[in-house]
Amino acid sequence: MRQENHQLSISSQGRGLYEITHEVRDWVRSTGIQSGLLTLFVQHTSASLLIQENADPAVQGDLERFFARLVPDGDPIFQHRQEGKDDMAAHARTALTQVHLAVPVVGGTPTLGAWQGIFLYEHRYDPQRRRVIVHLIGE
Repeated sequence: MRQENHQLSISSQGRGLYEITHEVRDWVRSTGIQSGLLTLFVQHTSASLLIQENADPAVQGDLERFFARLVPDGDPIFQHRQEGKDDMAAHARTALTQVHLAVPVVGGTPTLGAWQGIFLYEHRYDPQRRRVIVHLIGE
C-alpha cells in the first residue's frame, strides 16, 4: 500500500465553478497507483469542492442562481462582514456544500461518471488563490 500527497494551487477570477478534473487526473496518473482512494480537501472557509455536471455550462449558472436565492449577499441577518457583503454569504455557501471529496481510483484514474467533473466552487467575488490538498492511497 502506497500513499501520495500533492497540493494544487487554483487561481479563481471570482465567484463561480472552476473545473479541476484534468489537473487531478494528471496527478493521479503520475503517481502510478492503479487502485485506491483519492481524497481532496480545500483549505479555505469561503470555497468548496463539488462533483458536478461538466457537459452543459447552464448547470453552473443554474447552481449560482440557486445559491444567490438561498444565501443572498449582504443579507441583514449576517453580522460578519469584515471583507464585504459577500463575506458571510461565502461562509454559508461553504457550509451548505463541502470542503472534501472522496473518489475511488480504478485503472489509474478517478472513477467519475460520464458527465461528472471535479470543481472548485469559489464563493467570493474577488479573485482568490486557493489550495486543494490531494491524497491518494492504494497500490
